[in-house]
Amino acid sequence: MKVNLATYEGVDRPMYVLEEKRLIDNLKIISDVANRADVEIIMAFKAYALWRTFPIFRKYITATTASSLYEARLGKEEFGAPSHTFSPAYTDYEIEQIARCSSHLIFNSLSQYSRFHERARQANAALQLGLRVNPEYSEIKTLLYNPCAPGSRFGILAENLPDQLPEDVTGFHIHCHCESGSDVFQRTLEHIEQKFSRWFDQLKWINFGGGHLMTRKDYDRNLLIETLKGFHHRYPWLHVIMEPGSAFGWQTGPLVGQVQDIVENHGIKTAILNVSFTCHMPDCLEMPYHPEVRGSRVVDEDRCEGEPYVYRLGGNSCLSGDFMRSWAFDHELQVGENVIFEDMLHYTTVKTTMFNGVTHPAIMLARPDGELLPLRDFSYEDYKNRMD
Repeated sequence: MKVNLATYEGVDRPMYVLEEKRLIDNLKIISDVANRADVEIIMAFKAYALWRTFPIFRKYITATTASSLYEARLGKEEFGAPSHTFSPAYTDYEIEQIARCSSHLIFNSLSQYSRFHERARQANAALQLGLRVNPEYSEIKTLLYNPCAPGSRFGILAENLPDQLPEDVTGFHIHCHCESGSDVFQRTLEHIEQKFSRWFDQLKWINFGGGHLMTRKDYDRNLLIETLKGFHHRYPWLHVIMEPGSAFGWQTGPLVGQVQDIVENHGIKTAILNVSFTCHMPDCLEMPYHPEVRGSRVVDEDRCEGEPYVYRLGGNSCLSGDFMRSWAFDHELQVGENVIFEDMLHYTTVKTTMFNGVTHPAIMLARPDGELLPLRDFSYEDYKNRMD
């Protein structure tokens, strides 16, 4: 099926659409940064895990990062390379399997290291072990996404590290960012070095985590590259790893839904769609943030007098809060009309649920000529088998 990627005219069912050209453009940018800065950039499964597209990725990157057994298996079995793995807490019944699927295994605490490092090395003698450390500095304003906030469960504080690291620990893992700019990384790096540089001569590698949104149009990639080159100059023996997630899937395609009904209550119009914020766009409610909707603009519902076509958009689950307010369109919405939510591939596709049995949108790959190819169709069996 060929469609116009501007309007998706002819599409009458909900679908996520990954636009191949946009994905490749992002991969080229990321590969260029890695080469110019002499760093290893790997992809975080927590943001993107559409494994049928991994053949495209393998042309540009060589590894992935996982946070669970299933993600680690996906890296080993589908991407074709062991993962760099971090988990807040490994378990007795999974540690050997995770170790066998990993090239790097990062422990969140010294107690987890003490409990599992020998078993992990026995399962995989080539495994490189690391510690997650917490510099107690992050510019992330949304507490839900801040891994360095006071009381965070993530990472070891500098004051709790021994002067001499365990002999088989060869790296540090640090995560402080969320869709951040390179200026934020530059400032954060100063805090990282102040807190932890006295241990760097005991390490072979350092992982600066994710949240480096280097494919965003206004991202200063030259500043990132120069900052990393400066770090290399100060610590030339350290292999530098970065693991963005959103940067790979950033602006690579929308979620396309259709209007099913329009209701009005106390003068407020809601277009009810065949997609759900709760089930299919959970970050919109969690963060929260307003997604861009093609051909509309976000408005304040209480201050939009004179705007004739203002709508809340509502999902088709039975949850009362499955809606967001409000968007102004340039025309009256009609039943069957497409509503196109921009930038819905990264994080969104890995966080969906089948709550309420709401039909899950298909996942499609769009070729540059508009040809749509199915990556995944969902059915009643997918819903049923979750409870089997």
